[in-house]
Amino acid sequence: MIMINVGIIGCGSIGVKRHIAEYEENENVKLVAFCDPVIERAEAQQKIYGGDSYESYKDLLMDSNVDAVSVCTPNYMHAEISIAALEAGKHVLCEKPMGVAMDEMDRMIEAERKSGKQLMVGHNQRLIKEHQVARDYINEGRLGKIYSFRTAFGHPGPEDWSVDGKDSWFFKKDEAVMGAMGDLGVHKADLMRYLLGEEVLDVGGFISKEAKEFSDVDDNAVCILRTESNIVGTLQASWSFYGEEDNSTVIYGEKGVLSLLADSEHSFIFTGRDGEVVKENYGGIQTNDEAGQKKKSLVMDAFITALVNEERVPVTAEDAKKSVEIILNALESDRTKKIITGE
Repeated sequence: MIMINVGIIGCGSIGVKRHIAEYEENENVKLVAFCDPVIERAEAQQKIYGGDSYESYKDLLMDSNVDAVSVCTPNYMHAEISIAALEAGKHVLCEKPMGVAMDEMDRMIEAERKSGKQLMVGHNQRLIKEHQVARDYINEGRLGKIYSFRTAFGHPGPEDWSVDGKDSWFFKKDEAVMGAMGDLGVHKADLMRYLLGEEVLDVGGFISKEAKEFSDVDDNAVCILRTESNIVGTLQASWSFYGEEDNSTVIYGEKGVLSLLADSEHSFIFTGRDGEVVKENYGGIQTNDEAGQKKKSLVMDAFITALVNEERVPVTAEDAKKSVEIILNALESDRTKKIITGE
């Protein structure tokens, strides 16, 4: 059996509750190294799983026993650490958003190319069955021409989930750079590109900071998107849904409507114009609440499967960069009060 020795860079909530928890269940993974600037957090994981603990990511990257790393740090460090890891000969799974600026994402892509290793970005939305079946429906023409969509991702915010609560890096402009848009909006941007199979050209963003008085970053956004084939839709990202989490997407076509993660009983609903109705429950998606945490994100398994089988990772850096670009354009649109138009 092929074993991949994995190191975790960043032992906060995302690193522990998602990456470590899912790697630990993967028979092809051995957790061998843990890093966090709060060294006690790394040492706590070392006591559970063995291996080594580090305060500096640079020291972990010098560990020849590490084959691959997960980068679970504040957003502004994603590019710096991922590039260093690739240059050190490690495969990389980087949390989203891939980066916070176009030039640094270009450097990440170039570092991967030169290294001969793989860089994957942790977009889980495209991996769940509801969204994969929906993509098949669209590709098979069961919706006909797609006219419009609406997609949303909203919950109460990361303060009750992050290990640092309201003091978390999520709310600090110099560390997160983007708030709800980088945390949630980029997931939905990636999803719509995946489902529709085309790029977003025009972006209008309406973005605010009203819900978190202790935060430096955006917490609410509604964006208008137009794709290559003139599909228009809305994307909403919010840290102010103080109730049930919303992770829904609805797609409208000439032959019917797809409703994804929008119904409490059926996570997949197709309503055909001809009267056909398909209702399924494929299990839904991972959430931040206790029940939702028990579901796998599927990201870690997909990353390891690609490495073991020597296949291309399912969410490449080139692909993930385009999803971040939508979010950056939305932020620029809000700043300039103009529609940002792509090529």
